[in-house]
Amino acid sequence: MGFERVWHKSYPKGTPNEVEFEKITMPEVLDRTARDYPDKVGFIYMGKKITFAQLNSMVNRFAKALMDLGITKGDKVGMILPNIPQVVIANLATQRIGGVTAMNNPLYTERELAHQLNDSDAKAVVTLDLLLPRLEKIKSKTKVQNIITCHINDFLPFPVKQLFPYVKKDMYRKITPGPNLYQFMDLLKKYKDDPVPNQSEWDDEAALLYTGGTTGVSKGAVITHSNLSAVAQMFKAWFPEISYGDAERLMGIYPIFHSAGYSVSQNFIIYNAWTGIMVPRPEPGVIIDMIKKFNPTFLPGVPTIFMGLLANEEFRKMDLSGVKGYFGGAAPLSESTLNDLKKLHGAVINDVFGATENTAFGTCTPWKGKVKLGTVGVPLPNTDIKIVDMVTGENEMPPGEPGEICIKGPQVMKGYYNRPEETAKALKDGWFHMGDVGVMDEEGYLSIVDRKKDMIIASGYNIYPAEIDEILLLHPEIAEACTIGIPDDYRGETVKAWVVCNPGVELSEEQVMSYCKEKLAAYKVPKSVKFVDELPKSAIGKLMRREVRRMELEGANVVMPEEPEPPRPEAESA
Repeated sequence: MGFERVWHKSYPKGTPNEVEFEKITMPEVLDRTARDYPDKVGFIYMGKKITFAQLNSMVNRFAKALMDLGITKGDKVGMILPNIPQVVIANLATQRIGGVTAMNNPLYTERELAHQLNDSDAKAVVTLDLLLPRLEKIKSKTKVQNIITCHINDFLPFPVKQLFPYVKKDMYRKITPGPNLYQFMDLLKKYKDDPVPNQSEWDDEAALLYTGGTTGVSKGAVITHSNLSAVAQMFKAWFPEISYGDAERLMGIYPIFHSAGYSVSQNFIIYNAWTGIMVPRPEPGVIIDMIKKFNPTFLPGVPTIFMGLLANEEFRKMDLSGVKGYFGGAAPLSESTLNDLKKLHGAVINDVFGATENTAFGTCTPWKGKVKLGTVGVPLPNTDIKIVDMVTGENEMPPGEPGEICIKGPQVMKGYYNRPEETAKALKDGWFHMGDVGVMDEEGYLSIVDRKKDMIIASGYNIYPAEIDEILLLHPEIAEACTIGIPDDYRGETVKAWVVCNPGVELSEEQVMSYCKEKLAAYKVPKSVKFVDELPKSAIGKLMRREVRRMELEGANVVMPEEPEPPRPEAESA
């Protein structure tokens, strides 16, 4: 690339402006890590330790199983799994034989899963035993030929594994293998672990990572092997004093079916030969228990995770001196959360920003460098970012002026799967137009203002709901907040806030509005407030503003347009 930008002056000492990429795919990385550190623990799952040699062995076994099931180069294999060892094994095995992993949220409904499985052209699915009834209902509407089931207890240590079906009956479903229905562990036992020739190539498609669908039907971002490997290498360069094979332990809170988890909870660990602590259920109590048992040195999380942890007295009293790095992502952390963490544990949050379409990572707070509250740091190596006007998308905005964020770099997707028109709208001359509104300051630090499509236009004023959310979250009695625009005959749109109060607290609409009047311009102040017990969130804890808007409008008998029914395969519709 050969470019220099103002933000390079803020880089960690030893981090290059550009990384000279090693053209190695993640299945090849696993081979290397298993060779260099065969006995090192790669992943810990509820106390079960899996070495890199054991992981590579199981990847080879499962790769042979997939080949026997007819999976060949370019075929899609759907994954509907939480953070358990099977998802890592299945992902790397699929890619090792040249296949493409299609990631799905295990919390999705039948309709949502049918849409994504059809959209991805998945030929096989690896899923939890508990989800089998859901898959059996929709299988005939998809191109899925084979289903492979996993039990949550497959990798639990003795004697918990043996007791699990009796103690946790609601989390275990007995499976009777039959035609086109297999059990994961049965397949592993069936095959030898001798090496499987690598068929993954640098420029090949590696994964379909689906967008959250918060602005419409979810789309499959085509992520290549070069995207995945480049992100791991760029992020590694961000920590110049940390070496390959160091005794670092990263808490795998981000779900692997999400782009952030795919990159951090899985690939970054394998590339660095670190240890990943798998968190299948990212709840504060579970996370606290794992922190005590496994002593992570890197602790990532979305704002709701940190807020939940801080609400727990045990977390507030813990000795976390062994944690070297805290990372936030998915949404900006409130200033009160940042200050609380720093006061309690001396924690400096390294904020990360990106999107599914750029393999989750575009910017990060400089490692051990200048921290600017309210920003998401500066662009990573090899990454260029510009702010353009929101009308034409062509004119670059000066520092301090808001506009749409555009990103260019080796982490940017190939395009949306089977959606050339959507791809053409999003990718222009190599720049991905993110749909986020941001501001870049004179030092290259990026601040996220809001989603472009979330912007409220009231009486001609542009109002960014995230700004109002931030003000509301500074109120000592408010736990969560989501601001939306609702139809208004006079203003076109007007501002409404959905608020969750702290336990045992009652606020009035007038109190909230009066508080906002002290902090915001009059046209930004919510004209009404709705108090709720909880707000809808995505699988990684990201606030779903579109869902709040849908709930609001449906409550007012204004029907939101439904997503189209998922298309059936040609053979079915014929």
